[in-house]
Amino acid sequence: MKLLIIEDEPKTGDYLRQGLAEAGFVVDLARSGPDGLHWAQTGEYDLLVLDVMLPGLDGWEILSRLRGAGHALPILMLTARDDVADRVRGLELGADDYLVKPFAFSELLARIRSLLRRGKAKEPEQLVVADLELDLLRRRATRAGQRIDLTAKEFALLALFLRRPGEVLSRALIASQVWDMNFDSDTNVVDVAVKRLRAKVDDPFSERLIHTVRGMGYVMERRPS
Repeated sequence: MKLLIIEDEPKTGDYLRQGLAEAGFVVDLARSGPDGLHWAQTGEYDLLVLDVMLPGLDGWEILSRLRGAGHALPILMLTARDDVADRVRGLELGADDYLVKPFAFSELLARIRSLLRRGKAKEPEQLVVADLELDLLRRRATRAGQRIDLTAKEFALLALFLRRPGEVLSRALIASQVWDMNFDSDTNVVDVAVKRLRAKVDDPFSERLIHTVRGMGYVMERRPS
C-alpha cells in the first residue's frame, strides 16, 4: 500500500514517514501544500495523511479541491486544531477521519488500517512469494513453515521486496523507504542489510528469491532452476 503524507513540520513528517515505512507501507512525504496537492492529484496513493496548517495551501483547500475533482482516496486529517468546529468542517469537506496532535503512533496506524479496510483498496494481511510469507498484522515471517526472526529494519526491507515482486528496486529507493535517507554511493548500508536478510530468508533454503541486478539494485522473484 502506498501512502502520501502532507506535513510541513520536519520532525513530525520524518517521524511519520519512518514509522509507516517500518510498518510496511510505501510512503511519500510532501512538505508544502502545493507540492502535496500536485502529488495527490498525479500519483497513485491508497491513503492521504493531511495536515491542516501548511505553507502555500492549507489542508482545508487541498481536501476541498481533491473531493471537488472526484478523488475518492481515504483522507485522514492530522492537526493540532482540536475545536469541534474544525473537526466538523473537515468531515463535511470529505475527510474520512480526524486525529488531533499530539497522538499515539499506534492509534494513527490503527486508524489508517481501518480506513484502508473500509475502502476498495484493502491492506493485505499477508504478503507471499513462493513459500515465503510475511504476516503484517502479527509481524511474523515464515518460509516453508519455518519461523524467521527479523529486526525492525529487516522486516521493513522484506515487506518492501514482497510488495513489489519482480520489480528491480534501486539502492536509492531502498535507502529512502527503509532508512528515510538519501543514498550515498560511499555507504554500503543497503548491501549489508540485503546480505543479512538473504542469510535468513534465502541461504537456509534451496531456492533463492532475492537476486542482484548488476548496476541496478535488487529484485525479489522466482527464477527457473
